[in-house]
Amino acid sequence: MRIGVMLRALDEKGGVAVYTRNIIEELLRIDDRNEYVFFYRSAENLGRYGDHPRVEEHLVRGRQKPLWDQVGIPLACRREGVDVLFHPKFTVPLLAPCPTVMTVHGADWFIPEHARFYGRLDIAYIRAVMPLYFRKAAAVLSVSEITTRNFNRILDLPPGKVVTTYLAPARHFRRVDDPSILREVRERYALPERFILTLSKAAGGDRKNANGVFEAYRRLHDEVPQRLVVGGKGCEVFRDLYDLPDDGWGAAVDFPGWIDQEDLPAVYSLADLYLYPSNLEAFPIPIAEAMACGTPIVTSRVNGLEEIAGEAALLVDPEDPDEIAAAARRLLTDPELHAHVRAAGLERSKRYSWDRCGAETLEVLERVGSAP
Repeated sequence: MRIGVMLRALDEKGGVAVYTRNIIEELLRIDDRNEYVFFYRSAENLGRYGDHPRVEEHLVRGRQKPLWDQVGIPLACRREGVDVLFHPKFTVPLLAPCPTVMTVHGADWFIPEHARFYGRLDIAYIRAVMPLYFRKAAAVLSVSEITTRNFNRILDLPPGKVVTTYLAPARHFRRVDDPSILREVRERYALPERFILTLSKAAGGDRKNANGVFEAYRRLHDEVPQRLVVGGKGCEVFRDLYDLPDDGWGAAVDFPGWIDQEDLPAVYSLADLYLYPSNLEAFPIPIAEAMACGTPIVTSRVNGLEEIAGEAALLVDPEDPDEIAAAARRLLTDPELHAHVRAAGLERSKRYSWDRCGAETLEVLERVGSAP
């Protein structure tokens, strides 16, 4: 069959883009039966998979995402004879001429304590259109069990409409011990000798709980030798946004900017601790990445963070900086606990496999595409 894939998320930075790249590469690796028709929004992506014998690439123009999704893509599907359409993000064309499958990355807009991190117009829009997408989609992939349960409850969906398919860290995420690689990456991002790592984004500081991270580090700074490294494009705005002082603990916070995916395993391996007390995540890819690299983790005992980390991390209340600091302090000052959490993370990371995610995704696409 001909499987169409909407790939506008390739142009983004963040977890959905990482997932999109990985699931596409996995499908192409394991599937020798079907043809793939890739639809790009940016001409810069043309040729990205052009040398693959079962891939066709097409540019679909559209300045606005809704027009690209709802007008350009249905026309392209009809023109290219697509049998099933897959969108790794959470929309489907309502007028698609073929069955559709989408992936949902959380139900935050429908949950009051989570919706506070989004604008009112965004919440109203998603609450209006998401039920339509679920009705149109022949099947929906969900990145965590809590996301599946939330949508089943909120939208009263028929059994089996939503299928949980756990994501995974990219295949290159593993412990890096090569001194030359570690030295090169340390120099590239001007990383300190010892540090606590967190990843965030300039526009998502509140959702990622940047203030909780800074407040916890303020409590820790005088007791541990580690500096705080905040990776992410544009995160240097946090220095003003959260009133970090120019001296003392504030001077010990570093912003290396965007860290390339190829370098992240080495950065995780250099870090003494991955601190990620985010307020909400469906499937926190950085948690799975850190576990695969053997980096001990402090994260939140909420939603997908707790589900994915399980007992392989110290779990905290994201709204309690004292508890966050206490957990980080325990890991940084107790070598036995540090080693135990590191080993537990490496073991738990085996649960999250692109082999499994790819196979489960392909099974859904083929089932939907071949249905009468």
